[in-house]
Amino acid sequence: MHDFTTRRSFLQAVGLGAAALGATKVARSEEKVIQGFEKEATDPNASKEWKPVSDRKVRVGIAGFGVCQFGAAFSFQDHPNVEIVAVTDLDPGKCAALAKAVRCEKTYPSAEEMIKDKRIEAVFVATDAPSHARLAIMALEHGKHACSAVPACFGSLEDADKLFEAVKKTGLKYMLFETSYFHADLYAMRQMYNAGLLGKVVYSEGEYYHYMPDPIDSYKGWRVGLPPQYYPTHSNAYYVGVTGGSFTEVCCMGMPSKLYWLQADKNPYKNVFGTEIALFRTSEGGMSRMAVSWDTPGSGGEQGRIRTQNGTFYGKFEGVEKNVPEFKRPPLPPKVEAGGHGGSHGHLMNEFVTAILQDRKPLVDVAQALNMTVGGIVAHQSALKDGELLKIPQYKL
Repeated sequence: MHDFTTRRSFLQAVGLGAAALGATKVARSEEKVIQGFEKEATDPNASKEWKPVSDRKVRVGIAGFGVCQFGAAFSFQDHPNVEIVAVTDLDPGKCAALAKAVRCEKTYPSAEEMIKDKRIEAVFVATDAPSHARLAIMALEHGKHACSAVPACFGSLEDADKLFEAVKKTGLKYMLFETSYFHADLYAMRQMYNAGLLGKVVYSEGEYYHYMPDPIDSYKGWRVGLPPQYYPTHSNAYYVGVTGGSFTEVCCMGMPSKLYWLQADKNPYKNVFGTEIALFRTSEGGMSRMAVSWDTPGSGGEQGRIRTQNGTFYGKFEGVEKNVPEFKRPPLPPKVEAGGHGGSHGHLMNEFVTAILQDRKPLVDVAQALNMTVGGIVAHQSALKDGELLKIPQYKL
């Protein structure tokens, strides 16, 4: 693993004293919840129409608690059709905290050891992003369904191919927990598209703005210097998640950042871009502009909009069809919270569990997961070549 310079070591290196560091520490202790993890209030009627599809429980193992405490954030522990068999985190303290949060007694010192537990039939990979593909593939090869936090793979087209082949070879379920899929607006867009109300998507935009004057703490510093388009799925979902399609080619521009941690000699990626804006050609022949940015202050989050042959969806639909029904997100099981990232967490978990119980393809399957992720990897390559138009590998089940 490469060495990198954190803000703390950087300040020490330029000679700032303990008082400055102390002030930084106090400021950090008063930080708000990490952007995206603000919990959306769960509709008190969210479970009113929920009906179980089975009476059996899926035996789940959860890997990763970390800074974001992601392993417990999706309410696996509250689903009536789930039994948490075991949990793991490389940090013993965080492992114990995860076990307590999800009410599980069995722990393992590593994901690799937990995956070998024959009682487990599905694994949630909520570890550092560079390990997502490797651990998901390992789970699949050990006969377990897998779901993971985003992205599906990390900067590697080879890992993307390996994950795709593992899913095809094993026939097991894989799902990416891309939160934008269950944003209320994107959910409605997808339902309208599938109902034939939109026609083709002519133009779409997706934006993921997350201002970070300091990078979020991360295992072995993987977030320090992170190329924006290595983390593209929150924005790319505003096309792939609507249509189920893909991006076929990309031209991407990046702008060097003034942030200290986005200097080529201060991060393991030698990345200087704090913002990367990609223009994609889509599989329908349309166009998508997808933005990811770490260094632009102001309102943030995940958002998007589409213009189609039959109308525009920007917060609401305006177009040819005048009698558009209301598309509400599906009901949640009792006690399962909607959670963070626009109230998407509980819906993603429930979709994965239900897909296993019904033996069907999950919503964010491996093809859609990789078509969102790989588009960003190639976009960063384009930015490094000053916007050269590049072809994107395609994944289809």
